[in-house]
Amino acid sequence: MTTEKMDFETEGTLTEEFEKNKHNSLKLLLNIYKGNYGKLLVSSFFFVLKHTPAWAMPIAIAGIVDVATNPGDYPVGKIAYYVGIMVILIVQNIPTNYIYVRMYSLAIRDVEARLRGSLIRKLQQLSIGYHKNMQSGRLQSKIIRDVEAVESMSTQVFTSLLAIVINIVVAFSVIITKNMVVFLFFLVTIPIAVITIIAFRKKIRLRNTEFRKEMEETSAKVIEMVELIPVTRAYSVEEKEINRLEEQISKVAHKGYKLDVIQSLFGSVSWVIFQLFQVLCLAFTGTLAYKGKISVGDIVLYQTYFSTIVNSISQIANLVPIFTKGIESLNSIGDILTVHDVESYKGKRKVKKLEGYYEFNDVVFSYGDGEKNVLNHFNLQVNKGETIALVGGSGAGKTTIMNLIIGFLKPTEGTVLIDGKDMRELDIRSYRRFMAVVPQDSILFADTLRNNITYGLDSISEEQLDQVLQQTSLKELVDSLPMGLDTVIGEHGGKLSGGQRQRISIARALLRDPQVVLLDEATSALDSISELKIQDSLEILTKDKTTFVVAHRLSTIKNADKIVVLKEGNVEEIGTYTQLMEKKGEFFKLKTLQS
Repeated sequence: MTTEKMDFETEGTLTEEFEKNKHNSLKLLLNIYKGNYGKLLVSSFFFVLKHTPAWAMPIAIAGIVDVATNPGDYPVGKIAYYVGIMVILIVQNIPTNYIYVRMYSLAIRDVEARLRGSLIRKLQQLSIGYHKNMQSGRLQSKIIRDVEAVESMSTQVFTSLLAIVINIVVAFSVIITKNMVVFLFFLVTIPIAVITIIAFRKKIRLRNTEFRKEMEETSAKVIEMVELIPVTRAYSVEEKEINRLEEQISKVAHKGYKLDVIQSLFGSVSWVIFQLFQVLCLAFTGTLAYKGKISVGDIVLYQTYFSTIVNSISQIANLVPIFTKGIESLNSIGDILTVHDVESYKGKRKVKKLEGYYEFNDVVFSYGDGEKNVLNHFNLQVNKGETIALVGGSGAGKTTIMNLIIGFLKPTEGTVLIDGKDMRELDIRSYRRFMAVVPQDSILFADTLRNNITYGLDSISEEQLDQVLQQTSLKELVDSLPMGLDTVIGEHGGKLSGGQRQRISIARALLRDPQVVLLDEATSALDSISELKIQDSLEILTKDKTTFVVAHRLSTIKNADKIVVLKEGNVEEIGTYTQLMEKKGEFFKLKTLQS
């Protein structure tokens, strides 16, 4: 039987970069592009080439104006010269723009894919405890919205910021070579622009953080609402649920409004300042031309370059919110990638064979400091091939024991031995290859019936699949579906009954041919007839396998080798069904209540 592939890297290069530079966002932004520097360099080169018409046009216009206003000093062919140069520079924009976009897009999309890949990889490594404490909507927001914000910021760097920097450099270079007085006038605008940006940056960053957190909260609540729709309808509380979401949406709108206002104010203030300086520039250069210190054509040249500088600095002001949002999203992604609450098995012993012997030695478990113990000095020995039933009321510790067996949890005190080896010393991923879990609530996904049954397995033959379908009484269901095994069963298997979903889970377990089986009330969703049908397949699944069963319906565990009766984390009784019934203790009371 082919088992799923288990090996995957525990640390990615992007995760390492976030660890090293989590307090330096700009350095982090540069470092996540490692491996793409060559593409970005080539892209920047062709970006310069494609923008040459914008820088050459003021010079050409100034030259043509001077020729036109001083016809005696220049030949008419000078106009054709300027026009010819401009035509060549304009036409070359097509190929150079294509190469520029192609190279920067390859780099940015690569980082975008690697960021999402690193997040997905990290989510698969984080502990089950972390996932229980983190709303799935928040994680979804980080993978989709935050990565998109980083991608948008990166795009702006290579489409806007690069243009801004080069425009300013070229403009100042031309002006400083022509007239130092005009250059000094231009230079005055920079400190004012910097002061304007600094004055608003902190407030914009604060508003962005508030807005992002409310969006994450909204995403989490929307997903929660969708999952609760059947319950909402059943209790006729649609209006209450609508009000709850509308209240959250109002919070998002309010935070978005505050962000929009501060960004708009920032944009308008910077625009007014820069436009006033542009008017001053026109007055200044006009005065110089009136006094004969510069030509009429130079007025056009200086005014155009000053407009370029003013617009470039103004664009920087407009980019601040985008950069702030991008850096905030980058830090948000880092919140996940730098979490150390992971299942790490580096250097631990791989399990190549599993016999199925278990030993719980004085196991104590609690979920946190000061919290009541879920298990109190739990002791149990399990031999290969035995069926162990765990019974007891809610909160007795049954699920905790199952999670300890799977490796989702670790004992607070004591040890769990598997085939005589301490579980802490084992690579649990390799151990889980030999295990099958049938949960109380079937976990299915929106795909075909075939892919749900064969999930995680490769090269399953039709004969193997057909045998499992027969064993789990699914053959009739398959024959009734329009596309048989290739029918899409809907989100969470919503097109199927509860019993059908549970039988699919059992079929998935059977196909894995496990050595250890965990049944968490595996027949709870079945009616009496379906339960009888499935008992034979469960017996096939658990034959000669070490089996742990969480049972509420006590009549289903009559053949268990050991029944462990739990109460508030303590073992009340251990024995066979007959022994415990004859003892007339806690198990007898529970069985009597169900009769």
